[in-house]
Amino acid sequence: MKEKNSRKRWITDWWPNRLNLKILRQDCPNSNPYGIDYNYLKEVKTLDIDAVIKDLKELMRKSQDWWPADFGHYGPLFIRLAWHSAGSYRMYDGRGGAKDGSLRFPPRINWPDNIGLDKALRLLWPIKKKYGKKLSWADLIILAGTVALEDMGVKIYGFALGREDIFEPDESPDWGPEEEMLTSERMNEGLLDKPYAATEMGLIYVNPAGPGGVPDPKASAKEIRMSFARMGMNDEDTVALIAGGHAFGKCHGAASENKLGPDPSFSPIEQQGLGWKFKHKSGKGSDTFTSGFELTWSSTPTRFGIPYLKFMFEYEWEIETSPAGKAQWVAKDAPEIIPDAHDPNKKHKPRMLTADLALRYDEEYAKIARRFLEKPEEFEKAFAKAWFKLTHRDMGPKTCYIGKYVPEETSIWQDPLPEKDFESIEEKDIKKLKEKILNSGLNISQLVYTAWSSASTFRNSDRRGGANGARIRLYPLNEWEVNHPDKLSQIISIYERIQTEFNQEQKKAGYKKRVSIADLIVLGGCGAIELAAKKAGFEVNVPFTPGRVDANQEQIEVGFYKAIEPYADGFRNYLKYPERFSEEDIYTTPEYFLVDKANLLTLTVPETVILIGGLRVLGAVYKYQKYGILTNKPETLTNDFFINLLDMGIEWKAADDYRYTFDGYDRKSGELKWKATRTDLIFGHHDELRAVSEVYASDDAKEKFVNDFIKAWDKVMNLDRFDLKIK
Repeated sequence: MKEKNSRKRWITDWWPNRLNLKILRQDCPNSNPYGIDYNYLKEVKTLDIDAVIKDLKELMRKSQDWWPADFGHYGPLFIRLAWHSAGSYRMYDGRGGAKDGSLRFPPRINWPDNIGLDKALRLLWPIKKKYGKKLSWADLIILAGTVALEDMGVKIYGFALGREDIFEPDESPDWGPEEEMLTSERMNEGLLDKPYAATEMGLIYVNPAGPGGVPDPKASAKEIRMSFARMGMNDEDTVALIAGGHAFGKCHGAASENKLGPDPSFSPIEQQGLGWKFKHKSGKGSDTFTSGFELTWSSTPTRFGIPYLKFMFEYEWEIETSPAGKAQWVAKDAPEIIPDAHDPNKKHKPRMLTADLALRYDEEYAKIARRFLEKPEEFEKAFAKAWFKLTHRDMGPKTCYIGKYVPEETSIWQDPLPEKDFESIEEKDIKKLKEKILNSGLNISQLVYTAWSSASTFRNSDRRGGANGARIRLYPLNEWEVNHPDKLSQIISIYERIQTEFNQEQKKAGYKKRVSIADLIVLGGCGAIELAAKKAGFEVNVPFTPGRVDANQEQIEVGFYKAIEPYADGFRNYLKYPERFSEEDIYTTPEYFLVDKANLLTLTVPETVILIGGLRVLGAVYKYQKYGILTNKPETLTNDFFINLLDMGIEWKAADDYRYTFDGYDRKSGELKWKATRTDLIFGHHDELRAVSEVYASDDAKEKFVNDFIKAWDKVMNLDRFDLKIK
């Protein structure tokens, strides 16, 4: 008899390889219970953060019977909560992290690495309840961990408010290819596939027992280095975070994992969202299960210090088995000097994880760890700074930071920009500069392509990139293949000439007005669109807001921007490796990467459709080839892309073995009419995308097409203008 749970309920159950556009509908204003007029950034500015800190410190020392505090202090649990909220960040697409409080929802709340963190959230509920709309969960989670560190002896580097909650799960599909937790299909010849940072499904970083559960510290060190690098951490950051974090608290593995109940989402309704009920004795306190390891790292688990590092190098270590059956390490011939978490009359030997001993047996990690052991003050500073980086890395530039404890220092990972020390250009200047750009010899395709290339580096996942700063002219972005390095240098030189002439004129006249290359690049795109619309018969004004500045080379995190160079960008019809995708796996296809990119740009389905159609007819495609330019009037802002894509007089046929490029033939004459890629044809094939495309292909949609394209264009050009949004 067929089981009930095998029924197909959703479209994705029936057609799992259908392109899913759901991520373009996430974070809808209708899902926010505070309403569309709610502005968290304004609300949090009225928060009395010192009162919150006072409440947190009081809460941490009040152990609750329903979930007793280890060592009488919830600080270590809140540190783990904050760490695991921030620690899922991954550099390649900026997803994960602590910016939106998404740890509260699946999949992350249900990951095995997060067992018990549902309890930490419930412990914080009284504080969230007290401060309501003035304090987001996202901010509270990180503040709780940071205050815990301070309460247990760490001199904090700084803290910023400004993380806005989401109210639905982040359903970005590419958390990993695995179908089961704690398995790995993302490792190939010892390397992690992009964009992943964790080595196994359901982990934050690496398997603490060693690669694949094998207790090999040196092999573990290789995975740790790779995993932490994927979240933008160097060796010093890594050692500081592990040694500093493991100065506190303990692991839990009182009995077999077989006694562990389902995760929060699968738990019975009467548990009210609390998962992993452990059916061993009391199931809490000393009878708890989280990771399956049973150990405490330090002799002072609620005070910051160096016992963790001291024990690591002072003792020799041998493998033992935890009560839950996990391989862990115990110090040979060591006295019982570790306090018990709940019984003051008990003591234990020092114990560690395989991933801990990686810091001793890896040569480079050991050098750093020994230096920290010998110089405790240096260790504390390094840990505090690395913690700040861990918990703030996905917040974006410092203009997004709010509160009295924001540190003055700016780090390279915050995409710093120079202070604006000039007055912005005015309307008359904009008109004059626009004319100069359009008479410079640059065509519409070049101007639009360059502006889009600059602005579309933005990604909302960690608020990095964007047009402000004109980083596209600096290394390594100026060498990205998709940015046309050779042609880009020529285009930038023209903009630099226009900038120099204008700024010298202003200086000579005694004015403080200046124009940046960043503004000129965007202005060039806007002017080109106005000209293209005029050629289509429409007089329009494309919005332009000046005030951008130019970054310098020293303000570019070179390693980061090298790592994130795109290998697919459907908006520009670019795919570096057409031989690597398979139609049988939707998540490898260029059309999937287009949707992924649209999500990072915060675009809706209609915005994605309209931008593709506009960019194509404007000729803003990779290498300015014919692919996707489905018009006989290129550089004219018409709805021809949609008209010709949906033309039933055209028959499309694959033009290569990979089924990436296609030729469109006239059904009657057999004449080759158009060339396109999968990223173009998906707008006629996919039912939802076709439905929107039909709107813009209609005879009465010509003006709507122009207006909607301009609106979507303006949105992308200003995605990184936090200087405007934060006010």
